Amino acid sequence: MIKKARPEMPARNMPGKPPRKRHWWRWVLAGAAGLVVLVIVAAGAFIKLQPTLAPLALPTVGASAPAGPLDGTWHVEAGSAAGFRVRESFLGISNDTVGRTTAVTGAVVISGQQVTRASFRVDLTTINVNGKAQPQVAKSLDTQLYPEATITVVKPVTVGPAFASGATISAMVTARLTMHGVSHLVTFPVSGRRDGTALQVAGSIPVAFSAWGITGPGGYGFFGSLANHGVAEFLLILTQP
Repeated sequence: MIKKARPEMPARNMPGKPPRKRHWWRWVLAGAAGLVVLVIVAAGAFIKLQPTLAPLALPTVGASAPAGPLDGTWHVEAGSAAGFRVRESFLGISNDTVGRTTAVTGAVVISGQQVTRASFRVDLTTINVNGKAQPQVAKSLDTQLYPEATITVVKPVTVGPAFASGATISAMVTARLTMHGVSHLVTFPVSGRRDGTALQVAGSIPVAFSAWGITGPGGYGFFGSLANHGVAEFLLILTQP
């Protein structure tokens, strides 16, 4: 007698052991997401930990007693500097991007306790950020066509007898700032003092990039950005011939 073959029964899973499935794609996605997070965190930490130069200001060391006449023409000398400061942010982390150059020239004329004329030039092609030239800065300022920025005082500035005797003073200055082929009148604060046979003058000028037709460097898209405005700052050391 021939026995009928029994139909094969489907294999049953062992109690307490779920079926094994290959979910390698989940590990790939998790790894990629982790890598993105690491890059974002590293970029944010890089921005936060970048050394930022302090704003240009009068030297903190005490000044020497004034020497020599105040009236006359004063020329920019070594120790002078100018540059810009722009705020950058990345995922809520903020820091300043700072550019600097010592290629500053110009002169101030003082007569009767007043600054009667003053004009300065800054070589924008020599600006460095963190000690290095930055192509994006040169591109934004279009330094090939506009290599210089100039500032010319248009109204006399009274310095008064306190300045002549060596006191540190503050004053508001109205001047014409020209860069990127565009000129605008600007009013800004300066501080100044005499130091022996030299003058020290420091100040900062708020600059909205669009007013001078400047396109700011690219930011970080969705994750961060550079501000659409900044500050031009300077420290001038002046002496008479």
